[in-house]
Amino acid sequence: MRLRLSLRHRPLAGLGLAIALLAGCENSLPRRSPLPQARPAAVAVQPQTPQPPSDKSLSLARYYRAVQNDLLTQGLLRTDGGGPDTPFTADDLVRDFINIAFFDEYTRGPLAGGRGSAGALSRWQAPVRVNVEYGASVQYDQRTKDGNSITGYVRRLARVSGHSITMAPRSTEANFHVFVAGEDDSAFVQSRIAQLIPTISTPELEMFGNLPRNFYCLVIAVASPRNPDTYINAVALIRSEHPDLVRLACIHEELAQGLGLPNDSPEARPSIFNDDDEFALLTRHDELLLKMLYDPRLSPGMTPDQARPIARIIARELMGQAL
Repeated sequence: MRLRLSLRHRPLAGLGLAIALLAGCENSLPRRSPLPQARPAAVAVQPQTPQPPSDKSLSLARYYRAVQNDLLTQGLLRTDGGGPDTPFTADDLVRDFINIAFFDEYTRGPLAGGRGSAGALSRWQAPVRVNVEYGASVQYDQRTKDGNSITGYVRRLARVSGHSITMAPRSTEANFHVFVAGEDDSAFVQSRIAQLIPTISTPELEMFGNLPRNFYCLVIAVASPRNPDTYINAVALIRSEHPDLVRLACIHEELAQGLGLPNDSPEARPSIFNDDDEFALLTRHDELLLKMLYDPRLSPGMTPDQARPIARIIARELMGQAL
């Protein structure tokens, strides 16, 4: 069973903040987990009753507000989806699709960035059913706001990709689990993920409880043991301490990456799949990447060389250019 990891992060050098890197990064996270074990019987999950956040969580919230303000001051976190200043061609789409769909953003642990190694095309074949769980530190008004944002975005992803993606009313009916939780909720999140993915390794599980603050959010997509290029489960974590726009940006990127676009590329523009934070929300360029990913002419397991000529045809069709 293969797990693919994607995280949204920011170097933060522009803020003059030092980042402590984890030691021992030469020990990479396993590319494959042990063979799947029998899933325990479904347990009814009671919603967490809101509790006042701790001083540590409040401090982190202040820090992220400063980060968002800094980004907005620089003209980043755009929500316009691009415009005349961000033109792209069919050839750009093909290049970005290959870079983003066929490479892993992280191949040597959560702090080892880079393009990674080329893999096969991976995506969902079964319908995607999304459920949201909240940590106790998340207040009711934020739960309502985030629930509405996720529900609307799921509808958009379904419309754009052409794949069946809907909300699931209960976690027992879901295969894409989204956690909105804060620093105070680490034990709850780790416990739930251990239930949802019994074969998750200890280093992978620990990421959900010890995420460095410059890593905003993350998603892990789990592939089938019988077909390592087909996703059957996913778990995303959205930090609740983020201010509204950064939190929404995390929702947009992690859910899209969990569908099969796991990498970032500095060449992709206008795009959220770029670590420069220029765009906060899914762009028209990114919608076309999702259309390409779920086009029936492409199939899980294809290599970049196999997919490139087909992707070129699809991109030219989408851009209205002659083949």
